[in-house]
Amino acid sequence: MDFFKRYIHDIHIAIESILANKLRSALTALGIIFGVAAVISMMAIGNGAQQEILEQIKMVGVNNIIVTPVIPHSDDDSGSDSDIEEAGKFSRGLTLADTEAILQVIESVKMLSPEISINVNVVQSGIREQAKLIGISKEYFQMYDLPLSYGVFFDEHNEENGHAVCVIGANIRSRFFSQVDPIGQYIKVGDVWLKVIGVLERNNITVTGHAQTGVNVINDNVYIPTKTMLLRFRNRALVNQGSVGRGAVASTIASESVRNYHQLDRIIVQVHESEQINSTVDVISRMLLRRHSEVRDFEITVPELLLKQQQRTKEIFNIVLGAIAGISLLVGGIGIMNIMFASVMERIKEIGTRMAIGAKKMDIIVQFLSEAVLISVTGGLIGVLLGVVVSWLITKLADILTIVSFTSIIVSFFVSATIGIIFGYSPAKRASERDPIESLRYE
Repeated sequence: MDFFKRYIHDIHIAIESILANKLRSALTALGIIFGVAAVISMMAIGNGAQQEILEQIKMVGVNNIIVTPVIPHSDDDSGSDSDIEEAGKFSRGLTLADTEAILQVIESVKMLSPEISINVNVVQSGIREQAKLIGISKEYFQMYDLPLSYGVFFDEHNEENGHAVCVIGANIRSRFFSQVDPIGQYIKVGDVWLKVIGVLERNNITVTGHAQTGVNVINDNVYIPTKTMLLRFRNRALVNQGSVGRGAVASTIASESVRNYHQLDRIIVQVHESEQINSTVDVISRMLLRRHSEVRDFEITVPELLLKQQQRTKEIFNIVLGAIAGISLLVGGIGIMNIMFASVMERIKEIGTRMAIGAKKMDIIVQFLSEAVLISVTGGLIGVLLGVVVSWLITKLADILTIVSFTSIIVSFFVSATIGIIFGYSPAKRASERDPIESLRYE
């Protein structure tokens, strides 16, 4: 019991010394405060970035493969049109027939959806807005894990017959049907009236780089069956055959279509297992080349792999940020050591007096080590609070997602306490090794 009382007394002396020199103690703790705050805020930014990537991976669909057309374009009229005609002559582009062949031949394919998208004007009850109209199969919603808020998805009967039905995003519902139930209502898309049969749940994820990864901002879209799109809105294959392919006078629409002679804008293929992605990509590539007369007018991407590469890049970036923040902690620790060394020199007589009246070397070590640890721990607590506040401000002001984890708080606090021990031990040991007589004579 006396043992504990003895060292508790040493700690009390350390606390009194800190309180007697408030400004010096505060300046000593600044390095730890900013170092801990930097570590927490940097880790929060990293966690937020990782969460966004994981959500994007979920949105692009697990095990999805995206086939997109390569669209010829001419910068001038000197010879490029002939290249376009030749490409159109020898390849039909991406068509529904390609999707059927992939689904029938490749066993690793779990489900598949063709996609055609156009920008349209949407009108209802005198309100007119621009939106994106997307023609897809019913499997699309399952592939991208898009749940309904209410209503139903279109079914095989709607798809086969090209019925004028649609599923709308949450923003479309808010703009046109804020006061009424949209299910069963009609909305004019382009020149066609579509019956609303379903409304998707709102998605609040901020998606970046969606053009590359195949993610659509679902809240602003109107979804219809692919055959509805081809029958009632746009079918580039018919335009090519009817007005361009046989030398007819091309209209503006036909002129645009000869550049994009692909019937589909994308084919989304989902495989059963992740291990089958590479082999499936290879088979799809060879199959389409054969079907397109060896014209490589398509490209194949794997969004999940792109996002995982992006995640890896951000992880490396976060390690660099963490290292920079760690240097702040190191500098703070060196500052503590320097101030404690200076404190030892200022209090030589105090050390000599204590040792002359019976204090042991361990008492001196405990006293000065306690000062360093208390400054570090206090600085760590303030730094944790500052780091949480900074993370919140980053989210509010810069619109960057930050997630403060319990692990980052514990690690930062543990590091700050450890720095107090490591960088406080050397000055404390030096103080305990001084000769009491020389200390008392020191001027």
